[in-house]
Amino acid sequence: MTQALDQAATLAKTWLEGLDERKVNSTASLETLRSRFSGPLPANGEEPVTVVQTLARDMQDGLLGSAGGRFFAWVIGGGLEAALAADWLVSTWDQNAALYACGPAAAVVEEQAGIWLKELFDLPRDASFAFTTGCQLAHMTSLAAARHAVLKADGWDVEENGLIGAPDLKVLVNDQKHGSIRQAVNFLGLGQSSLVQLKTDSTGRVLTSELEQALSEHKGPKILVLNAADLNIGAFDDYRTLIPMAKNAGAWVHIDGAFGLFARTSAKYSHLANGLELADSWATDGHKWLNVPFDCGVAIIRDQAAHKAAMTIAADYIAPAGAARDQIDWNPEWSRRARGVPVYAALKQLGRSGIEDMIDRCCAHCQAIVRGIGALDNAHVVFDPQLNQGLVRFARPGDTGEEGDLYTKEIMSRINATGEAFFSDTVWQGRRAMRVSVVNCRTNESDVTRAVEAAQWALQMDKVECVS
Repeated sequence: MTQALDQAATLAKTWLEGLDERKVNSTASLETLRSRFSGPLPANGEEPVTVVQTLARDMQDGLLGSAGGRFFAWVIGGGLEAALAADWLVSTWDQNAALYACGPAAAVVEEQAGIWLKELFDLPRDASFAFTTGCQLAHMTSLAAARHAVLKADGWDVEENGLIGAPDLKVLVNDQKHGSIRQAVNFLGLGQSSLVQLKTDSTGRVLTSELEQALSEHKGPKILVLNAADLNIGAFDDYRTLIPMAKNAGAWVHIDGAFGLFARTSAKYSHLANGLELADSWATDGHKWLNVPFDCGVAIIRDQAAHKAAMTIAADYIAPAGAARDQIDWNPEWSRRARGVPVYAALKQLGRSGIEDMIDRCCAHCQAIVRGIGALDNAHVVFDPQLNQGLVRFARPGDTGEEGDLYTKEIMSRINATGEAFFSDTVWQGRRAMRVSVVNCRTNESDVTRAVEAAQWALQMDKVECVS
């Protein structure tokens, strides 16, 4: 086995060391990739080292450089050295981190990682937590606990009786919610009709009047989902106003803090999340701003009893851990990797000061990219970052709104095709914009310069075409 492992380590090191020079975009076409990997199942096997070499060779130009510092599209972090190395060990140790009995050390490390995260975010120290595959499952876990609690308060045992005949439960949501909230509602059997959209103001915050009306109209069990940095502009809701209103009406309050929860780790940006600690549950991703490898989500839940009731399972062949923590009591998975180990390693590598520095650097780089590109001819700042998310739009003099939408997509495509930087687009207040997201620990000032220069080149291509 060691030859293949040594080869994988060499290939991994080469990949990481080449991130600065390699194109950020994928250059292989779908047809090319399918032709490389298709075919009948081999009748005979190959040597492991040959499999690893061939796999790496054939995948390389079909991979995005999202682990590097010039990827500004979806909110995807890189991999801290200690976290990445720890993740390799997790695969090597191959523990089923569902029970203490299956992996005692993994259970204890995960327990400590959860304790540290609650301390880092300054959330209730007696809250329960779960490490999931990502924020999608963190939302589902949190909202399952919420469903248990609000229906129990209405006299209904959802784990025993299911949802047929249950009181009508409404989920009040910020209209800029992430799609993972919709999916979580589906997975929990509540259906899209349970969602009540709350309008937001020009800064992406739920209007107080909207929540007031929704609470008065829906007297039954309720869950309120608020944003801690939405996907487009990093908007934070007004927690100190909205959460007490919701709780006075008997609602459970859940916070989508996929990356925005990390604002609480920075003295410069923590004011954005003031009052967030008043909620009942919080969800975030480790593979975003903490920069641990995929996949890692975190759910933190104030009501331990509701959390455990919604998740725990019992079977004859599962021996309770006693004083130790069994992860299966808090997570939806029966079989799971020890994803708390890379989190522990990341927190050990960075410490509180290192995390704060990383957050502040990412925010500064985002501002520099947005303002640098926004200062170019035919470029316009749509939203100047208040955290690590900003919006830029491209339009020529005289362009209609629709023409500006098309031009924005065209310029973004040109930028991405250079391989110097990679962005994604979105729709904000009815118009297309290029989204700038910076969460990677590797992003530096050189990456910022290269991104702005790539945008400048893409815009200048119009002049070249006119001359030719």
